[in-house]
Amino acid sequence: MVNVPKTKKTYCKNKECKKHTLHKVTQYKKGKDSISAQGKRRYDRKQSGYGGQTKPVFHKKAKTTKKIVLKLQCQSCKHFSQHAIKRCKHFEIGGDKKGKGTSLF
Repeated sequence: MVNVPKTKKTYCKNKECKKHTLHKVTQYKKGKDSISAQGKRRYDRKQSGYGGQTKPVFHKKAKTTKKIVLKLQCQSCKHFSQHAIKRCKHFEIGGDKKGKGTSLF
């Protein structure tokens, strides 16, 4: 289980900052697929009509988790940067801190 604080003091690469500032932490999410992208248009055209599935469907999935990507926004200049951390099954932002010698249950 990974618990990340809501704010983090880290380096900002923006031209205006170039120093350690406070960053707001959120989790990266994939954007919605564009219906007008060339690959999607080509695929839809090929799929239309008779003939069933035309391209191979991938079934040999090996990974059980994804790498977590943190989206960091600088509080002073509003610049976004991304930081990938290791794989984990359970991830939360701003959860309860674990005290010394105690459990979270």
